[in-house]
Amino acid sequence: MSQGQSETTHFGFASVPLGEKQAKVDDVFHKVASRYDLMNDLMSAGLHRAWKATLVAMLRPPKSAPFAHLDVAGGTGDVAFRVLDAGGPKTKVTVLDINASMLGVGSERAEAGGYSDRAQFIEGNAEELPFADRSFDGYTIAFGIRNVPRIEKALAEAYRVLKRGGRFLCLEFAAVEMPVFDRIYDAYSFNIIPPMGRMITGDGEPYRYLVESIRQFPRPDAFSEMIRQAGFARVSHRSLTGGIANIHSGWKL
Repeated sequence: MSQGQSETTHFGFASVPLGEKQAKVDDVFHKVASRYDLMNDLMSAGLHRAWKATLVAMLRPPKSAPFAHLDVAGGTGDVAFRVLDAGGPKTKVTVLDINASMLGVGSERAEAGGYSDRAQFIEGNAEELPFADRSFDGYTIAFGIRNVPRIEKALAEAYRVLKRGGRFLCLEFAAVEMPVFDRIYDAYSFNIIPPMGRMITGDGEPYRYLVESIRQFPRPDAFSEMIRQAGFARVSHRSLTGGIANIHSGWKL
């Protein structure tokens, strides 16, 4: 039996063979690609827009110098376009996503928004990036790392493709731990989001998986330690909106 078949991992609250998770995740995002940003509105009550603005403000792409940026699991281009707007004319963003449906949405938006000359969309796996060592000045991944079957491999790849002095930034949901607020957030997540998703898209199961996957993701301190183990220095995390999400940061020094 292969390693991927013998090992198991979580898919929401279910346990599945490690080698099967990616296909299941792909199916989720094929179903929601056209409504992905709306999905984030539902899951964050619209706050993801402010969180992404904070993410890009922390990245600080330069206004005049060349800046090569990689946005992973960002197929719709939502973060990439923000980076391009914040940076100067020499800022270029490569969007990598394993899901062709998501990339299709992003490519269409890039064309419509006039970003095509500074943004490229590539289908690929976060665990095996198709780029040379030290290719990028910055790396972001927003709401994507928890869907990666082998998070350690994705972090190692992020470190590999960053230049010295490059910054890793990860925006991700978290299980809320604040008393009282945690119960309110859980009630909203499990009782409101899946039915709302079903009403909007006709299928609530992708939303149930995404809600469950948040509860399976490592706590902020544990994820910070994973980032350190990948080689990053000056690792920190910033809590957003009572701990609903965090921005994790690390530098390749």
